[in-house]
Amino acid sequence: MNLIYIHGLDSDANSTKGILLESYCQKNHSDIKVYRPDLNQSPEQVFSYLTDLVTELKKDNKTVLIGSSLGGYFSTLVSNHTGCPALLLNPSTQPHITLQRFYNTSISNRDSSDGLPNNKVLHTTAGGWNITPSDLQWFADHQLLAVNYPDKVAVLLKKGDELLNSELSKAYYQSQGASVAVQAGGDHRFSDFGEQLPKVIDMLQQLL
Repeated sequence: MNLIYIHGLDSDANSTKGILLESYCQKNHSDIKVYRPDLNQSPEQVFSYLTDLVTELKKDNKTVLIGSSLGGYFSTLVSNHTGCPALLLNPSTQPHITLQRFYNTSISNRDSSDGLPNNKVLHTTAGGWNITPSDLQWFADHQLLAVNYPDKVAVLLKKGDELLNSELSKAYYQSQGASVAVQAGGDHRFSDFGEQLPKVIDMLQQLL
């Protein structure tokens, strides 16, 4: 089985959860290959890359996506287009809204409010992605309006998520027919991810 770990906004290929996942599989599931791509580029490039990667990997072996935060959004989008199963961790469902904070901050720092050029850098993530108004428009043009393969999508949420509204994610994915599990407490980063890896692998295998 192939696992593609899709990191969140301020992360990269060496994210804590991605490394934990790969190390756990190397020790306990030698038949599972973990891929940890660095996705600090425009959303159009990320979507294209992931779609191509899934299409290629599915030729030889069963493939599953596991996405955290903004990676959960991309996982849903890619799953919709490829039919690839996906496990989502505290997924972002409305990046076209939540990421507007970078645009609004840049506008407030200007003398006028006549907008910003499409290539203006609004924010640079920890991983080096320069977010522009064009990126925000891409998210607006690619909203999650449906989950095309709800039987292939599972969601794991923390009630204590301090960055994203877990109730919003719960309501959306349940309305689409996807499997949703909500855990008390916790945080956005899923700090206890290492302890939950046996459960995570079991959930991934059930999606196949």
